[in-house]
Amino acid sequence: MSDALLGALRRVVGGGHVLTGDAETHRFRTGYRFGTGPVLAVVRPGSLVELWRVAQAVVEAGAILIPQASNTGLTGGSTPDGDGYDRPIVIVSMRRIAGVHLVQGGEQVVCLPGATLDVLERTLAPLGREPHSVIGSSCIGASVLGGVCNSSGGALVRRGPAFTELALYARVDADGRLELVNHLGVELGDTPEDILTRLERGAFAEVREGGRASDHEYAHHVRAVDAETPARFNADPGRLFEASGSGGHVVVFAVRLDTFPKEAGTEVFYIGSNDPADLTRLRREMLAGDLPLPIAAEYLHRDAFVLTERYGRDTFLAIRYLGTARLPALFRWKDRVDGWFRRLGLRDVADKVLQAATRLGPSHLPKRLTDYRDRFEHHLMLRVASADAGPTEALLVRVLGQGQGAFFRCDKAEGDAAFMHRFAAAGAAVRYRTVHAREVADIVALDIALRRNDTDWFETLPPELDAAIAHKFYYGHFFCHVFHQDYVIRKGHDPLAIEHRMWALLDARGAEYPAEHNVGHLYPAKPALAEHYRALDPTNSFNPGIGQTSKRAHWG
Repeated sequence: MSDALLGALRRVVGGGHVLTGDAETHRFRTGYRFGTGPVLAVVRPGSLVELWRVAQAVVEAGAILIPQASNTGLTGGSTPDGDGYDRPIVIVSMRRIAGVHLVQGGEQVVCLPGATLDVLERTLAPLGREPHSVIGSSCIGASVLGGVCNSSGGALVRRGPAFTELALYARVDADGRLELVNHLGVELGDTPEDILTRLERGAFAEVREGGRASDHEYAHHVRAVDAETPARFNADPGRLFEASGSGGHVVVFAVRLDTFPKEAGTEVFYIGSNDPADLTRLRREMLAGDLPLPIAAEYLHRDAFVLTERYGRDTFLAIRYLGTARLPALFRWKDRVDGWFRRLGLRDVADKVLQAATRLGPSHLPKRLTDYRDRFEHHLMLRVASADAGPTEALLVRVLGQGQGAFFRCDKAEGDAAFMHRFAAAGAAVRYRTVHAREVADIVALDIALRRNDTDWFETLPPELDAAIAHKFYYGHFFCHVFHQDYVIRKGHDPLAIEHRMWALLDARGAEYPAEHNVGHLYPAKPALAEHYRALDPTNSFNPGIGQTSKRAHWG
């Protein structure tokens, strides 16, 4: 069966786009932070019609298909997870099928599988509009569709999780038949290949109104600071709809999404305090008051500041001098270099060389940021519309005057540096693990949503757990009460056992997890999410095993 399937795939996409060796497939079958496993092949279709034919071949052969957009996720959700599968696995990488079509005068877009956030941002810029999310540390090179399928959140306070009811996708029905479902609200024809050909060309006969293309209620939802539930989390039943939150259990060909007017001007305030209560008061007063919502409110603990300054420096400099558009190519180059050295038995050579090359010299951060690093434990970056800067400053004076905090209004260089530094934090944890592999067992990476009424948000761990952790990286989307907590575990301790103890602590606090990176292979899927997967994919043909569900056919 495997030989016949490989032959069929090569006939569809050409031999050069069917990868089978361990070295060739490594970067596709290994997650950025977590997850790897053997595959029969990695296939790279170059058009939507080729993607449809690949899916047909895999389904007819009774194999597993794992859809993969950019493989930038943090929980291994688009790669295999070890063994235990009962069928051969084919990863379908959709990077080559990039395309963005403007509809409704640019107020909406139709994005194809390979469209990245960076490309979408640049497409919309001349129109004075922007997408749901902006580039961050964990999504440099990330795809638009990946965000929708994983219910990803992001740094923008007003917009909530990526969500749409308008998508075109393929699913396998209960009888094992592949079907194409067009709920895009765009008239494209009748047969699958006609529909997909017209979609890729942007030949839209009719674009219908109706159906949500973003979470319209989130801006009101996040303001409810006395609510006993989180503002957003992946398994929220109200935000699971077909492709949205599908986690790879369908093959998505396109999504239709709202775009948003870009602020004409913005200001950044940098806030420091040694008392978490200062930030709690600020969050509650700003959300519950009359001020417009800020654009972003990003938290960074001092320990994460210091470690990111050292281990995220090359990411920061690459963004500053190369821009986000060139970073995906840089990462692919790094993967190839590492692949050459792996054949010689040497691991992570590129990361170690980059770390050595950037460790010397003075700090790359502005002086006022490093002064606050030395003065304050808790750091908050607040970006607001220029029109709201005056009232925001008055609020900061009043709130911080009651506690142990201070703030300053950033100039453009300082504001850009503050947010770039914050967004380098996730990669810094991975770099630390790589450079200190002899002392580190692994990273436990938690992605949590606290209740909106939680005032005691800063974590205190039991002493025995604390002793097993070499470093903690605390950072997150503070006004949404979504936090990323990465723990570097010392050698001699069991990261999985520690993670399970962390879950018990989070359950006791009423937190939801994961908040925005989806379950992948790290987290168990909550009942609503597991049922969403089963309803979409009754034969368990696409991306089985995520959410720690069954890897076997028909959910056996």
